[in-house]
Amino acid sequence: MGKISPVSAKYIVQTNIEIEGVVDRPDVIGAIFGQTEGLLGSELELRELQRSGRIGRIDVKTSTTAGKTSGEIIIPSSLDKAETAIIGAAIETIQKIGPCNAKVKVDNIEDVRINKRNYVIERAKELLHNLTDNFMPDSQELTDEVAKSVRMMEVKEYGKDRLPAGPLIDESEDIIVVEGRADVLNLLKYGIKNCISLNGTSIPDTIKELSKKKNIILFVDGDRGGDLIIREATATAEIDFVAKAPDGKEVEEITQKEILKALRGKLTLEQVKLEEKTSTPEIPKRTTFTRTPTRTSTRTPTRTFNDRKPLVRPKPQATPEKSQDFKKMLDELVGTRGAYILDESLNILGKVPVTEVVSTLNSLQTGVFAVVLDGTINRDLTNIAERTNVKYVIGRDTSVNNSRVSVLTQKQL
Repeated sequence: MGKISPVSAKYIVQTNIEIEGVVDRPDVIGAIFGQTEGLLGSELELRELQRSGRIGRIDVKTSTTAGKTSGEIIIPSSLDKAETAIIGAAIETIQKIGPCNAKVKVDNIEDVRINKRNYVIERAKELLHNLTDNFMPDSQELTDEVAKSVRMMEVKEYGKDRLPAGPLIDESEDIIVVEGRADVLNLLKYGIKNCISLNGTSIPDTIKELSKKKNIILFVDGDRGGDLIIREATATAEIDFVAKAPDGKEVEEITQKEILKALRGKLTLEQVKLEEKTSTPEIPKRTTFTRTPTRTSTRTPTRTFNDRKPLVRPKPQATPEKSQDFKKMLDELVGTRGAYILDESLNILGKVPVTEVVSTLNSLQTGVFAVVLDGTINRDLTNIAERTNVKYVIGRDTSVNNSRVSVLTQKQL
């Protein structure tokens, strides 16, 4: 009789029934049609709605316990929601089923399309997830490969020496000079197009001519060969900045993050020359200590160290004026994680990150009177300060108890 099923219906009317007696399923069906006949007019007559397929097969489930019958009525509907609600309300007017009193209550009207829509959403998510897992890596690899090939095609030969170079050599004011063609390719891979290769270890005339017109950044490998190229390049060309790959690594193999970090940490030519000047006296200093025993005939090596005891001078005491200046500088540095390098007149020679104070003192060697830092003073810092004749180290706190350097903290100031 019914022409639609719950699968094709838009709504499902779920009704609960309680009957004061024992009845059969046909009694319930008869009561539904009989007691709603003529109630809603001809357009909403249940029998006509079933014939036209707008109301599906009415399903009745009952069970009997202790002389009473209970169960549910399921009515599938393809009417609109207002008409379906009217049908549900009409079912609740049934008061008798067979000879027994009955109570009928609509529990819920379920929108079947919501469940279908939820299923569609969940299934679509699952399909998209599978699509992403299975195909996106291949697509990404394809994109990367194409982009890489395009960048490789951008390598051109520049100047009379036919040096491998990126496409923006003429347009850029800053030029990055690397050692070989592979280095150029690696920089192009990450979108750095103002690069050119030495194509060897000697400095070609093309680079020398470029250095007269452009700002040159020499970017070398982090090995002994890179140091030699720096020495030759700074002597034969007008190099403005020097950058090095991480120790033991070559420019052609480092990542984009390492390339950018190295270029950000580039040194000026003056800093490079200062490092060279301050690093060369180290060997003579050692020979001076080894020669001191020869001047005193029979003295043993242990007495040589005893002779150095007078070098341990009393710690310099900060005057109130210096303490005030130190405190002011320390307050300026709060929260910056930076450090001031000062000369004897308390002029600021430079400001560096706290993590680079030790390496900076090691490179300068001399000329530093005091260091003020936004951090804790540790043993490594006091050791290098002692070696470089720094008089004062001022910090927010200290983990050092004994040092030849005058260590001052924020509390002491």
